Amino acid sequence: MSGPVRWTYAFIDRPARDFGRACDFWTAVTGTRLSELRGEQKQFTTLLHDGADACVKVQGVEAGPGGAHLDFSVDDVRDFADTAVRLGAAVVLDEGTLIVLRSPAGQLFCAVEAHGESVRPPVVGGTRLDQVCIDLAPSRYDAEVAFWTALLGGWESFAGSRPEFHVLKPPPGLPVRVLLQRLGEERETAAHLDLACADIEATRAQHEELGAEFVSAGPHWTVLRDPTGAAYCLTGRDPETGGLPRPAG
Repeated sequence: MSGPVRWTYAFIDRPARDFGRACDFWTAVTGTRLSELRGEQKQFTTLLHDGADACVKVQGVEAGPGGAHLDFSVDDVRDFADTAVRLGAAVVLDEGTLIVLRSPAGQLFCAVEAHGESVRPPVVGGTRLDQVCIDLAPSRYDAEVAFWTALLGGWESFAGSRPEFHVLKPPPGLPVRVLLQRLGEERETAAHLDLACADIEATRAQHEELGAEFVSAGPHWTVLRDPTGAAYCLTGRDPETGGLPRPAG
């Protein structure tokens, strides 16, 4: 087992042509401001909260529709990556202090150096972007649950509220958790963002005013598309704890 994960980042990956629209929308719904742009193509930025450490970043990608991925901040990037490879991941890019990997089912994620992050961003307007959901074909699901459970050994790993969900809950204080979802069809692995919402309908209305579009509603979630066309979910979870509300009585 590698050393503990010190911090987690959710990455919003969007086509480069939609980078500006994505930044405008996601800063608005998270109550953040942008950092300076980084990268050779100015394709990276961080969503900043005053008085807290960032946990969400945006990346403009040249190929594909985008989606989401996770960065894990660790003390020893090489050790974490080596552990991931032993468990079945593959290295995509190795820059020493940044190693990009692909999970057995094909989900990209990164190992990066920890920089003392410790202050979780606050709940804003009754919502918090706190989860990356990895969407998996049925044939990939069990092996991917085993992979992430082994890699994130210090995290709670348990069945979700429905048979198609599995939750990986980080230790207290880490800002982004992982949900694995078994799809009803065989297709390529992808990932999307989830927000925990105290009031889904109120949040939906706010997001639609900012350019989001309604897709569908589930038992305790609503699927929207942001102004770039990428799907994400508003979920009826406690924005403070990330858990579902306890049944009344």
